[in-house]
Amino acid sequence: MITRSNLAEQLREYQVRSKHEWATLSFFSSTATNTSSWVDAILVVWELSMLASLIFSGVALFFRYMKAALVLISLTFLMFLCIKVTKQVRRNRKMKRKMLLPLSM
Repeated sequence: MITRSNLAEQLREYQVRSKHEWATLSFFSSTATNTSSWVDAILVVWELSMLASLIFSGVALFFRYMKAALVLISLTFLMFLCIKVTKQVRRNRKMKRKMLLPLSM
């Protein structure tokens, strides 16, 4: 049952969550996200490591180390998939949280 205290508590939680929103930089996404947390910082570090892995695989190909280049490229692809799944899960959770508040608020 929806009571006034439950609505007030949900509104307080929503205000606390939306109070700390900063823009973060994401290299492999078309738009920057507007949420900020430790997960975003970890994702930026992962994206930088993906970029470094791609550069090192190019260097390995230049020196004809095919196995090392293949391992680095597959590692980069795996990290890319993990980042996409993580961002999708976080986006779904955020949408679910937004739906908790009634539309009149």
